[in-house]
Amino acid sequence: MENQQLVVFVTAPPGDLPAQLAHALVAEGLAACVNIVGPIRSVYYWDSAVQDEQELLLVIKTTADRYQSLETRVRELHSYEVAEVIALKIEHGAPDYLAWVTDRCHRS
Repeated sequence: MENQQLVVFVTAPPGDLPAQLAHALVAEGLAACVNIVGPIRSVYYWDSAVQDEQELLLVIKTTADRYQSLETRVRELHSYEVAEVIALKIEHGAPDYLAWVTDRCHRS
């Protein structure tokens, strides 16, 4: 049975946190790769007001069976009260890349 690969999006404030998250997830085998993109501009509702902030976006490649541990780890390390952690299934991709993602996430 082939394991489903995922792309997970996590936003974080500018500074050291995005790289700390990325390094921890890859080093702990919860992600094969993390791209840190940005800055991005996020407009959202929080604390009874519309917020308009600069953030960085982490684009994380992992597998479905590693997702729950990845989400837990992000929530442990993240500075936000409610961290954005959104996973999307990868429907199509280069077979060798997807195999690499699976292999990296299943090394002991």
